[in-house]
Amino acid sequence: MARRADEHVVPTRVLLPRRAVAGPARQVAKRLLMALLVLAATVLIVWTDRGGYHDAADGKVDLLDAVYYATVTLSTTGYGDITPYSDGARLTNVVLVTPLRVLFLIILVGTTLEVLTERTREDFRLKRWRTSLRDHTVVVGFGTKGRSAIQTLCATGLKKEQIVIVDPATKVIEIANAEGFVGVVGDATRSEVLLRAELQKARQIIIATQRDDTAVLVALTARQLNRGAKIVAAVREEENAPLLRQSGADAVITSASAAGRLLGLSVLSPSAGTVMEDLIQQGSGLDLVERPVIKAEVGKNVRETDDLVVSVLRGHRLLGYDDPAASPLQLTDRLITIVRASNEPPQDGATPSMRTPRPRD
Repeated sequence: MARRADEHVVPTRVLLPRRAVAGPARQVAKRLLMALLVLAATVLIVWTDRGGYHDAADGKVDLLDAVYYATVTLSTTGYGDITPYSDGARLTNVVLVTPLRVLFLIILVGTTLEVLTERTREDFRLKRWRTSLRDHTVVVGFGTKGRSAIQTLCATGLKKEQIVIVDPATKVIEIANAEGFVGVVGDATRSEVLLRAELQKARQIIIATQRDDTAVLVALTARQLNRGAKIVAAVREEENAPLLRQSGADAVITSASAAGRLLGLSVLSPSAGTVMEDLIQQGSGLDLVERPVIKAEVGKNVRETDDLVVSVLRGHRLLGYDDPAASPLQLTDRLITIVRASNEPPQDGATPSMRTPRPRD
């Protein structure tokens, strides 16, 4: 899987969400209109007091001369062929024309100043974001799988500020920005791209790329940069799942086979297929969640809990609900349960993958 020398390298950029602003064309048109208004006001002032001005060519000032004088005056060119000689004209230049000249120059250089100010502000925001970001989630790929994973995370209480999206398409990251997510434009198989996403400080990584070979490379790179993060990846073909686990993924979801099993189940039993689809969709009907064992449940049988327990996680062992070793429950166990969907965020101290049990009657 070595990279070819002629392979196109996607430029890497970090894009932070920002407030909606007018487009460049609209901003330029607005500034041009303001400049024309200032020019028109200056022409009107000169034309109104045209008797106080002297033209070296013919001695009098007409409308064209007024436009000419206003243009060279506002642009600070000042050829000197048309000059104010009366006290009123000179006072008008001091009180009115000079401030209009300053305003005209501000409008002309305003675009440059705005670009410099915006760049400084963006650099400050980026530096502050890098400093404050800790234990976040990096999502590689903002396609259908990536969006669904993010939707599930946000539904269980994870804030958008704690999610960083990496995708090689600039338009995709711009869409993510519009939805309030931080995005990094670049090839996630490259270390420098993942470092821009602060992956070395991330708690969990979701790999939802379109190609299995890309997912393998991303997993290898991510595991080298962060040994302790939890890596969950999706592959299209089941035969590639072992390779992805060897590359460092803690969990691998086979999207093609999972969809195929759901299709087959829906054909054999439409009701069972509906239940499974309900479990997959976060926040509607039933949810499949993980939570810790509470003190009142310690020493009890799995079937004696208020929730419908599917499995028991004890250390690194995943025990079925009917496994004799699963009972009695221990305080360090974690339960995989089916509960009724709730839109309430997790309680204090709970992670996005946890939910407290239902209160007892």
